[in-house]
Amino acid sequence: MSMDLKAVEALVVETLEDVKARDIQVIDISKISSFADSMIIATGTSTTHVKALGSHVELAFKKIGEPPLGVESAPQPDWVLVDLGDTIVHVMTEGARAHYSLEKLWDVKPSSDTAE
Repeated sequence: MSMDLKAVEALVVETLEDVKARDIQVIDISKISSFADSMIIATGTSTTHVKALGSHVELAFKKIGEPPLGVESAPQPDWVLVDLGDTIVHVMTEGARAHYSLEKLWDVKPSSDTAE
């Protein structure tokens, strides 16, 4: 049984909020990506916090029988990636988030349409 995209996003955001993640952004990348429909980016206060946030997301999905496809991180990570299939979660330290600027990288505006 597979959760719909909005349910996955809601569980990720709720889980991250429960463990005090900062500046949680949900980005729709369905029109510009072939590998996922949404990306969720959050900031942790330290490498320990970043690792804990990633672990909490991983556990939340294991508990409901939808384990992540993969989790990538280093022992003292400034960036943890949790691959939930159609949703990719990036948890980063403030420094890593500023350095990689994923929001800018994936924030592609339509060329002629205006957003409402």
